Amino acid sequence: MTVCNLCPRSCGSDRPLIVSAENPGGICGVGTLAVLARAAVHEWEEPCISGKNGSGTVFFSGCPLKCCYCQNYSISTECFGQPVSIERLTKIYAELEAAGVHNINLVNPTHFTEAILQSFPQQKTIPFVYNSSGYDSVETLKRFDKKIDIYLPDLKYSDESLAWKYSRARNYFTIATSAIKEMFRQTGPFVMGENGLLKSGVLLRHLVLPSHIENTLRIIDWVDQHFETDDILFSLMFQYIPCGNSEQYPEINRRVNQEEYNLISDYLDQTKIENGYIQELDSAEETYIPSFDLTGITKQIGKDHHETYK
Repeated sequence: MTVCNLCPRSCGSDRPLIVSAENPGGICGVGTLAVLARAAVHEWEEPCISGKNGSGTVFFSGCPLKCCYCQNYSISTECFGQPVSIERLTKIYAELEAAGVHNINLVNPTHFTEAILQSFPQQKTIPFVYNSSGYDSVETLKRFDKKIDIYLPDLKYSDESLAWKYSRARNYFTIATSAIKEMFRQTGPFVMGENGLLKSGVLLRHLVLPSHIENTLRIIDWVDQHFETDDILFSLMFQYIPCGNSEQYPEINRRVNQEEYNLISDYLDQTKIENGYIQELDSAEETYIPSFDLTGITKQIGKDHHETYK
C-alpha cells in the first residue's frame, strides 16, 4: 500500500493496488494499479490534437475532483474500468500508435502518476498528452517534466464557491492556475507542426457552465492577463449537457443557451486571445460522449467517427 498525496486533496490514503470493501482507497476511488475504461482512436478533440488520424486516448478511471456534472461520471465517480499492469499499459500505447494516431492522450492521469511514469516507452516517437481537470499539484507535475509534450488542462472555476458547490474542491482557482503556470514553464510557448498538429505546449480548456457567465468571463480575463497571444492555445467549450447528479442543481440542469453563447463569444473577441477554438452550441450532444466499454483493453482498438469542432 502507498500513502498518497499525488493530487491537491492530499488525502494521505493508504491506496492498495486494487481497492476493496476493506480498503476503498482515497478520494479518487481507485488503487495504484492503473484502471482503464477505454483506449481508442478518438476524433473528438480539438483539431490540432485529433488531426486526420485521431488521438490515441487512454481513459483512466477514478478522479481526484469528481465534479457532480461530469460527462464521464460512470468512470470518474463510479470508477468503472479494468485494472491493467504497467506492462499492459505500455503495450496499449504501442497498439494505439500502430493504429496511426497522432499522439497518446492520457485522460485524467493524475492519480495514476506512479504507474504512468513507469509505463512510458524508453523512446517516444509521437507526443504524449497530459489531459487533466487542472486540479493538479505542482509537485506532481514536476515529475512529468521532459516526459509530457502537450498539456491539455481544464480551468473550470474562477469562482471558488462554485468549485466547492459542484466539485467539493477548496482553492480550486489558486491550485489550478499554479498548475497551469507550471505546465507552461515546462513546455514554453506552443509549437504547431506544418501539418496543423500541436507538437508541444499548453492547450487550456474551459467548459462553460449554464447560468454562470461571470465564472467564464473571469477565466477569460485571467488567460488574457497572464499569457501573450502566442504563449498558449485557449479552447472555449460549449459541450456541457446535464450529466451525473446535475439534476440536483436546477441552475445547471440544462444546456448553455444562445444568449449566453453570444455574450461569452463577444467578450472573448474583445481580448488579445487569438489562438484557439470556440465550440458550436450543437456540440452539446450525448452522441459525443465516448462509450466506456473497455474498448482497447478487452476489445479491439477502433475509431469514433464524430467531429465536435466546426
